[in-house]
Amino acid sequence: MRISGFTFVKNATKLYIPAKQAIASVLPLVDEFVVALGNGDDDDTTREEIESLNDSKIKFVDTVWDLENYSKNTIFAQQTDVAKQACTGDWLFYIQCDEAINEDYLTLVKQAIEKYDADKEVEGLLFGFKHFWGDYGHYNQSHAFYPREIRVIRNLPQIHSWRDAQSFRYYETFEPSMDEYLRKEGTRKLNVAEIPAEVFHYGWVRPPGMMRKKQRSNSNSYHGKKNTEKIFEKSSQSFDYGPLNKVSKFKGTHPKSMADWISKHDWQNELQQSGTRKNLKNPDPHERFKYRALTWVETNLLNGRQIGEFKNFTIIRKFK
Repeated sequence: MRISGFTFVKNATKLYIPAKQAIASVLPLVDEFVVALGNGDDDDTTREEIESLNDSKIKFVDTVWDLENYSKNTIFAQQTDVAKQACTGDWLFYIQCDEAINEDYLTLVKQAIEKYDADKEVEGLLFGFKHFWGDYGHYNQSHAFYPREIRVIRNLPQIHSWRDAQSFRYYETFEPSMDEYLRKEGTRKLNVAEIPAEVFHYGWVRPPGMMRKKQRSNSNSYHGKKNTEKIFEKSSQSFDYGPLNKVSKFKGTHPKSMADWISKHDWQNELQQSGTRKNLKNPDPHERFKYRALTWVETNLLNGRQIGEFKNFTIIRKFK
């Protein structure tokens, strides 16, 4: 049985994306790791950063992002599929470049893959998610954030990345296009085994100015550059995380692969630790009354189970 890792990325070093660290967190588990490396800016050094891992398992597939034909962030799904198609493993571990997995979980993941390898009904493994917010000492467990997602899949040609690459879906037929990545008809959810492992998501941990830059980049791939200029024309140059006492404190341990990246954290004095949000007209979803009420119920009465959770998966097994 062979395991491949895969991801997609471009301009990681310009957008404060820990691509090298994300890949390093998975490398010990996999037999190969495929990177769909997009056509970044001339001064981007993402390839050099990843190559500095000096691991022969890593394979690059050079790509060009076709934002004209894959708008609404479906370019992320298309690029994920490019990497997936180059994988040779029986099972595939997908890690986005702003995610990492603690090394303590790798043995568990391998045991789950070995257990379900002969169980053909299981098409993927479902992980819990911890979404860090503002810095590495806080995470957001609000109803506004997805609590679980698929990150390990069988290498089946019918399985494709879906929408903005948050998840995967099984297609009866597939012809690459923006509409294909958005459709539900003729597709179904994957049958998965839930495992007691978490993926750490660092997509909301950047210097405030860099966070705004990343938002604009994502908006470009969703709305196009012209509409993005209109959307952001009156916004500040820095993202406002709001008071951090409104989210949860993290008391655990980060993946070892993230240690050097976390040591670069130097924007603590730009964050608001408590008090009232400076811009009351534009709160983040987790600060709105609706989401705060839902989060309180889910945390205190439902043992973390999310009401109306978006589930692009069907749980048929639970690994213990």
